[in-house]
Amino acid sequence: QLQASGGGLVQAGGSLRLSCAASGRTFSSYTMAWFRQAPGKEREFVAAVMWTGGVTNYADDVKGRFTISRDNAKNTVYLQMNNLKPDDTAVYYCAAKYRGLLPSTQGAYNYWGQGTLVTVSS
Repeated sequence: QLQASGGGLVQAGGSLRLSCAASGRTFSSYTMAWFRQAPGKEREFVAAVMWTGGVTNYADDVKGRFTISRDNAKNTVYLQMNNLKPDDTAVYYCAAKYRGLLPSTQGAYNYWGQGTLVTVSS
């Protein structure tokens, strides 16, 4: 089970940190990712971190602004979002897949959190 939190309202240029807490004892065996879905748009890939840690992948439009990280001791994955833009407004979802690489497609992930809303005002 995945529980996302940390969303909220922020002005453009501001920062937020999302968290996704996972239940279970095998968190360290899962590649973790963040996706987002803006109103009227399809869900899209944001970032992923490999189950081994240290290897990450980002969507082009968040590179240099967002950082994904994980703390296996806390069974938690984070998404630090800096220099937020109004186009970043969306519901953000965390997702997990057992081991593997860093896919950016939704279908590759088996488990999903409930989403947390991020609203960036201009």
